[in-house]
Amino acid sequence: MNWQAVMADIDKMFGWIPSWFVGLSLVAGAILLALAFYRLAVWLLNRAFGTRLPLLSVFIERTSGPAQLALCLAAVALVLPLAPLDNAFRTPLTNLFVVAFIALIGWISIRVVDMSAARYLQNFRDVTENFVARKHVTQVRVFKRVADIIIVIITVSTALMTFDSVRQYGVSLFASAGAAGIIVGLAARPLLSNLIAGLQIAITQPIRIEDAVIIENEWGWVEDIAATYVVIRLWDWRRMVVPLSYFIEQPFQNWTRDTASLIGVIALHVDYRADVPRIRRWLEGAVKESQLWDGAVVNLQVIDADSRTIELRALVSARNAPQSWDLRCEMREKLIAFIRDEMPEALPRERAILILSGNDDADFLRGVTPPDKVRARARN
Repeated sequence: MNWQAVMADIDKMFGWIPSWFVGLSLVAGAILLALAFYRLAVWLLNRAFGTRLPLLSVFIERTSGPAQLALCLAAVALVLPLAPLDNAFRTPLTNLFVVAFIALIGWISIRVVDMSAARYLQNFRDVTENFVARKHVTQVRVFKRVADIIIVIITVSTALMTFDSVRQYGVSLFASAGAAGIIVGLAARPLLSNLIAGLQIAITQPIRIEDAVIIENEWGWVEDIAATYVVIRLWDWRRMVVPLSYFIEQPFQNWTRDTASLIGVIALHVDYRADVPRIRRWLEGAVKESQLWDGAVVNLQVIDADSRTIELRALVSARNAPQSWDLRCEMREKLIAFIRDEMPEALPRERAILILSGNDDADFLRGVTPPDKVRARARN
């Protein structure tokens, strides 16, 4: 189409109308036509596929705003050449609308990725004790964030390539997003290093959402796995933010890697006169009455002895880390109360041997030995 001829005809027909009014009318008409086209397309799609593809209706609803704005920008970009404007104004406006249109396409793409991830994760709501759910939630969240970063890089690169003066930067940004750029950046840039670590975690899964971990001598749960960092919800409600690369390069404890069940340890020091089999029988009965016990492990053993006491170690299992902690505290409290009330001879004691000689023996037996001499002999 010869745009110059079209513009000449418009000038002949509407030469008496101010040029700014003609341009504004063209833009407004293009916007109205774009909105009408969007509504017509939505109506046709809902009528044809709305009942058979409920996901399509959700997609249209979630992307309604960006899609309408994108169509409006595209329509305005098409009519700008017809507007009676100088090239000094038309070219920057055209570039502006093209960049905005590219940005909206990227926005819509991110919304599509987010919506698809949310739709997929609807089947995995309970992640507390469901290992399959935790696996899928972890993978989808990491891949979604990586996909968002890639979409942003492509969008910015495409927008830069629309300008002749900065086109080389857009090409360079595209190249840096390639495999060679990622490999080089893995050693040089922490951002890409954490991004690659996120992909490794999503595939190998040393940690998952709601895993109980010990890191830097702090105990908590994996609350969120972002594109470059992990948020650990500590036991006292603090939040620890750790780079993703840490979980690839440094050792840490994962208490729920294969199963959420844990064995809790209770250590007690008792006297040599303690009746260990009786304490063991009492512990087994007390654990069976607790709702925190998972019915798997309960045991009591003598694991050490010194000159004063013997050390008992009780093992009790629970369904997860919080219940294991509560069960240990409960059994420790009950064991102390049982030994104190039912077996006081088992309480730890201090023993001393007094050695007397000479006439002090008779004085001591008659109870007339001065206390300072008794203390002195005890120290000797």
